[in-house]
Amino acid sequence: MKQMATMSLMVLLLAAGSWAKEAPISEDTQACLECHATVHAGSLEDWKKGRMARITPAEAMKKPQAERRVSFDHLSDSLKNVVVGCAECHTLNSKKHPDSFEHNGYQVHVVVSPDDCATCHPVERKEYDQNLMAHAYGNLKNNAVYQDLANSVNSQQSFSGGRLSYADANEATDADSCFSCHGTQVKPQGTVERETDFGEMSFPVLSGWPNQGVGRINPDGSKGACTSCHPRHQYSIAVARKPYTCSQCHKGPDVPAYPVYSVSKHGNIFSSSAQSSSWDFEAVPWTVGKDFTAPTCAACHVSLLMSTDGSTVAKRTHQMNDRLDERLFGLIYAHPHPASPDTTLIRNKAGLPLPTELTGEPSSHYLIDKNEQERREANMQQVCLACHSSEWVQGHFERLENTVQTTNAMTLTATQILLSVWDKGMARGLAQKDSIFNEAIEKMWVEQWLFYANSTRLASAMGGADYGVFANGRWQLSKNLGEMLDWTRFHERK
Repeated sequence: MKQMATMSLMVLLLAAGSWAKEAPISEDTQACLECHATVHAGSLEDWKKGRMARITPAEAMKKPQAERRVSFDHLSDSLKNVVVGCAECHTLNSKKHPDSFEHNGYQVHVVVSPDDCATCHPVERKEYDQNLMAHAYGNLKNNAVYQDLANSVNSQQSFSGGRLSYADANEATDADSCFSCHGTQVKPQGTVERETDFGEMSFPVLSGWPNQGVGRINPDGSKGACTSCHPRHQYSIAVARKPYTCSQCHKGPDVPAYPVYSVSKHGNIFSSSAQSSSWDFEAVPWTVGKDFTAPTCAACHVSLLMSTDGSTVAKRTHQMNDRLDERLFGLIYAHPHPASPDTTLIRNKAGLPLPTELTGEPSSHYLIDKNEQERREANMQQVCLACHSSEWVQGHFERLENTVQTTNAMTLTATQILLSVWDKGMARGLAQKDSIFNEAIEKMWVEQWLFYANSTRLASAMGGADYGVFANGRWQLSKNLGEMLDWTRFHERK
């Protein structure tokens, strides 16, 4: 059997041509490939197409500073002079991984975490840890209000005695829903024996797996999954730079960044095959006007951007929000970004874990101050100014600020209606220690800010035009208020 696997590996390596001759592979990775060339040939082929299979860390460090994709200061000779293969990712920190298991003489861990990637990318890993995305699991799981909202969506409902009853959502439903993007908590649950082509082998059983959510809690305790944006086993920067990748979690009406981008002028240019087919999505740094002619999500939020004269437009960042001064898809109102990525620390004056009061006043102690807001807005405007005049950019941001104010006002009106409904006892709310998301009028209120206000703001921020008017925006904001008021009057007459 091993002879057959080795022959299959030789065929695959010969088919790779120059790659097979030039790529210095470690003995440990070579041992992995001898079996997995037949067991997981698709993963191997994908890996071979990536830069990590062709360029050693030592070679990567020889690049000029602006062209580097690694950020380590020191790496052992055993690592820096071989390409990054199976063993370099799946056996390197096995003692730190509770999910490690004995496999053909190696201690192998299934889940490759940001702490593993930090071996070569420590700066990127540190930046990502300051990102709201890295804390997405805890920020949802450990916030009673957000959990109540999630449960109102995921819970299994039943009808009896003229009423709906809610059973808490089970773990599998949550993992398939909200935590698919926010990330699950992955824990080893022992091992299982399986019969394979190579005989009986032992494999770990992992709860919360599979998952590649942005805030996944890994068995080694680290937060996040680099594969959310750089899917395995190629880990392509080109894939991460294309808006399709972001659309995995930013497509629904609660965070409609992708559909808004798709109808924007920027998205229109990107969608034109005659345009984007000639763009260089692999270039580092990314030169505005030369490598691409309209921004994608990564251009605005992540990438190192240069102008054609060699000056820096924007520094690369994996914090994601350090070019954002306001949190547009706010809960419940748009507000300055949280100062800490751990939003479970936030409490408003009413004691709720929310960044604003129910009536809209921001919980300023937990949010970035005006100076930081101005710094972040200036960072974003530098990206815009690479293509647009200062008058254009200033006008755009003034309209966005107006949209933030008007959508917050429309949300406040909806909140005032709901507060009156609670006061009159027509629905059960905070005073009755009941869910604030489970009755029809409450769901209308949620749609006001979670769907319609969010869509309107993102359309304004990204040039989404009609998406923020009739598709899912201002029309619905107005219509929803009328329906909430009609609901109230109907129940007052009962």
